[in-house]
This record gives sequence, C-alpha cells and structure tokens, in this order.
Amino acid sequence: MKNTQHHIRAFSQILSPNEIITAASDIAPFCLDQRKRYQGAAFAVLQPQSVAAVQAIMRYCHQHQIAVTPQGGNTSLCGGATPHAITKDQGIIVSLSRLNQMRHINLADNTITVDAGMILADVQQAAQRVNRYFPLSLASEGSCQIGGNIACNAGGLNVVRYGPMRQLVAGLEYVLANGELVSHLSPLHKNTTGYELYQQIIGSEGTLAIITGATLKLFAPPQSVLTAWLGLNEPATAIEALSVLKNHFGERLTSFELISDDALKLSARYSQQTLPTQAAWHVLLELTDSMSKVDLSESLYALLDQHQWLNTVIAQSETDRQHLWTLRENISAAQRQLGASIKHDIAMPITHIADFLAVTEQQLTAAFPEARLVVFGHLGDGSLHYNVFMGSVLSNDVYQYEAAINQLVYQQVLNHQGTIAAEHGIGQLKTHWLPLLRSKAELQWMQQQKQQLDPKGILNIGKVLPAIS
Repeated sequence: MKNTQHHIRAFSQILSPNEIITAASDIAPFCLDQRKRYQGAAFAVLQPQSVAAVQAIMRYCHQHQIAVTPQGGNTSLCGGATPHAITKDQGIIVSLSRLNQMRHINLADNTITVDAGMILADVQQAAQRVNRYFPLSLASEGSCQIGGNIACNAGGLNVVRYGPMRQLVAGLEYVLANGELVSHLSPLHKNTTGYELYQQIIGSEGTLAIITGATLKLFAPPQSVLTAWLGLNEPATAIEALSVLKNHFGERLTSFELISDDALKLSARYSQQTLPTQAAWHVLLELTDSMSKVDLSESLYALLDQHQWLNTVIAQSETDRQHLWTLRENISAAQRQLGASIKHDIAMPITHIADFLAVTEQQLTAAFPEARLVVFGHLGDGSLHYNVFMGSVLSNDVYQYEAAINQLVYQQVLNHQGTIAAEHGIGQLKTHWLPLLRSKAELQWMQQQKQQLDPKGILNIGKVLPAIS
C-alpha cells in the first residue's frame, strides 16, 4: 500500500486531480468486463487528457515496472480491456476516454484524424457533417472507442465493401512502453520506406503500445440505398446468393448478414417486431451507391426472380430499412437478456461455412442434447457469431461446459481452415488456443516483438500471447 500511495503522488505531479481515480468504488466499473465474466483489480485509473500525459505515465510505469491495462470503451468480449488476475492490484488502468477530440479533416485526401478515445459514433457524425462517410459500423458504436477498434482490428457490418479496421487506417500515433511517441498521421497513400510498424500495432490489443491517435479513411456517402431480407432454406443457398450478388453488383454490395431462425425469433421478441419472412435461415443485405437516384431494385428483383429466391422483403422506406436492421442489431442485446451463453467469434473461407454449420450442429446436439444454437454473422466476409445456450443454465454456471464445447467447435473451425478469433480478438479468454492457430515460429516471432517493444512486460499483461512454459 505504501508503494501505491507513492505512485499515486507521482501521478498527481503528471495529471490534474480529475484525471486520477483512486476510490475503490469508482475503480470497480473499470475492472469488470462487459460480459461480467472477468473481474480485475487496479490501484488507480488514470484518464489523461493529452498525449504528453500518456507519455509521462508510461515513462513512470516503465521505470517502476507498474502493470498498465489500456482501456477504451470497455466493450471487449474477451476480457482484453480488463486487468488480468496475475497483476492483482499492483497495476493501473489507463483510460483513453478523455483523449477524445477530432484533430483534423482532410477532404483532399479523404481522411479524418482523431484522438484514440473518440467514440465511433462521433467519428461517423463528424464525417457526415462534411458530407463524407466513415463505414465502420458496430452494435457498440455508441460507446466503443476508435483506439479499441484499431487495437482489435474491428470488422462490423460493412466489411464486404470497405474491409476491417486495418484497411481503414491511413496513419497511426502510439506511445511505446517506455513512453516514446511514434507518430505517423500524415495520410500517405504510398510509402515503401521499410517495415510498417503501425500495421503490427493494429490488432495487437494494447500489448505492444497505447494508441493515442489515428488518421482514418473517409468515403463518399451512400446516396442510393437498397435493403432486402431473404428467407432461405439453408446456408448453402445463402452462399450461392452471395456469390451471385457479388458478381452482379460488385462493390455496391455493402452488407450481407446471415441469421438463423432462432436468432431472428429471439431478436423479434426482444424488439417487439414482426418477422419479415418465415424460413430456416435469413439474409439481410444492403446495396449502396454514391450516386443519387440509382435504381438498384430492378436488377435485384430480376436476380431474385431468376434464381427463385422469392421469399423476400425489400424495404420501401427508411422506416422499413430501420425495422430490418433493428432485428439484426438487437440479436446481441436479446441474447444478454436471455442469459449467459458460450460464445464463439469465428471465421473461415465462405465456401466452408455451410458444411461447418451442418457438421458442428450435429456433433454438438449429439454430445449436448440440451444445446440451443444462436447463429448469426457477417457471411459476406466469412465470420460468424456462433453462440451455444445450454438449456435452462442461463447464468455464468454455463461456463462449466465451455472447455468441452470449445474443443468441439474449435476443432471443426480448424477442420474447415478457419480462425477462432475473427473480430473480437484473443484477450485473456483465448490465449491457450493461440498455439492451434499459429506455428511455433510465428509464436516465437510474436514473443520477440513483445520483448523488443515492451522489454519489462508491463503492457496488458496476460493478453493475446500464451504463457511461456
């Protein structure tokens, strides 16, 4: 306790009083993850309002070997933003929530430069004010922060057209473990001057550096939008439809979401809305064009008719469109209301998804007859949210089944050339699974990069990398 008080006094020389939280009751919400699964501890939460303050914090923590957990909106689903139990109460949380300003908009280069703590929805709105579009869209966009989105290489609803966060970052600013600032925020469209370190920082989940700012790519806003809901008998038909629509509409196909009937009915009850179609599986798709008054419906109707995909609802108004998207976006909230489940954030080549779904459901229900599957996700980029509810066990007691269920599901993911972490990251939930996805040489290289950039091992301890045996 003596040391922590000494550290707090030192931090008070760096930060103003309103940037330091030390009361246990005020610290507690920062130490609990969104799923209420991980409960960490910290002796302080620091909320710096400048990049210079982040640097000073890291210089001090590096000197005194204090564990640092970077935190954005605390929306991680894998415990990535929660202090790990091995740090006990000997570490701090650095919250970027007050480093939240827009710095610059560059219309010639179509970029926006922002602080890492800026809320995703605020970035979207800032782009809209200058008639531009930032395409990253997530269910948590009202609370998640840009730094966290970058740290986890977030995907979301529009990856089909615009790609994940890695493809939306034009420049990055970050503070290394020793407090050194690396800042390359100029929107260079071409740069071949050696290794690109910032690409390594993207997706590293705060284990290599603390992201403090980013230059993000902007696009022309959609002027013509067509939203449709298809009821289909099986995932294989959805994959066929995806291929046909990609070939016909090209980059105009922006979103292509697959939703199981159980997932839809759960969301419909929660949302108090009617079902658009009756089917075993559903697809929510959206076509967009930056030109106004482009009629996309005639071509879509013709394709649907040609392939006999006639169990379809096409939005005739913005109200209709919002109705359809509400059903998709409320699936996660409906699941939380129902209770705890064993979640899988997976991806694989799109061509393997239908077989994966059939084989895995067969094996799961044989091994666990009480299992109920809620499946949905971004079929357009091959990623799925594959969630298993276990009968009436709707509390965190369900995690007693997790090891066995994960073993079964992840084995099928591997059999189908997939990954166990599509867009939520590894965090502290999946570290022991990483050796199944990465070779010994790759893991060794990752450990070496961690050692090089964070030699004292203070950044986001216990996340991403498996413990060295």
